[in-house]
Amino acid sequence: MLDTRPRRRAIEDTASELFRERGYAATSVRDIARALDIQGASLYAHVASKEDVLWAIVDRVATAFEQATAAAAREPVADPIERLRAFVRAHVHVICADPGASSVFVHEWRHLSDDRRATLLERRDAYERRLRSLIADGIADGAFAMVDPAVAATFLLTALNGIPTWYRSGGHLSPAQLADAYADLAVRSLTEVPL
Repeated sequence: MLDTRPRRRAIEDTASELFRERGYAATSVRDIARALDIQGASLYAHVASKEDVLWAIVDRVATAFEQATAAAAREPVADPIERLRAFVRAHVHVICADPGASSVFVHEWRHLSDDRRATLLERRDAYERRLRSLIADGIADGAFAMVDPAVAATFLLTALNGIPTWYRSGGHLSPAQLADAYADLAVRSLTEVPL
C-alpha cells in the first residue's frame, strides 16, 4: 500500500511507535530508517536529530491537548460538572486519535534537552493549572466535594495519561464511549461524598 503521508509525518509516526514499544533511549535513528525502509543518511534530509523527532511528536501532542481542551472550554456551559466532562472527553479524544504519540508525550519527554524539557514543563504546568482552576470553580460552586484541587487534578491527569499504555483502536469501546466513561468516573470522583 502506498504511503501518502508527508515524509516528515511518516518519520514521526514511525518513531512514535518505536519509542512506544522500545523507549526513546533504546531506539536508534537507524531503527527508524529501517522501519521506513530508507537509508539512515536519507533520514537526516528530513530531520536534524532523533531528539528533533521526539520534540516534534511531543510538541504536536501538547498542542493537540491544549487546543482540544481550550475548544471544549469555549462552549457556553456554566455547569462545572459539564465543563469537567468536556475537558476529560477532549483529553481522551486526543489520546485515542494517536495513542502512540500520546504515549511518547506521557513517557518519553524526559529525554528532551534541558531547554525543550523546561518549555514542555511550563506547558504541562499551565495545562494542569487550567484543570485545577476548573475543579476549584466547581468546589466554590458547591458542585464538587471539598478536595484539594491540586491533588484532584493530579489524580485525574494520572488516570487519563494512563490510557495510552493500554488503549488500542478497535477495542470493545469506541473513543466516544471511552471518553464518556472517563468523564463519568472523573465527575463521580469529585462529587461523591468521601468515606
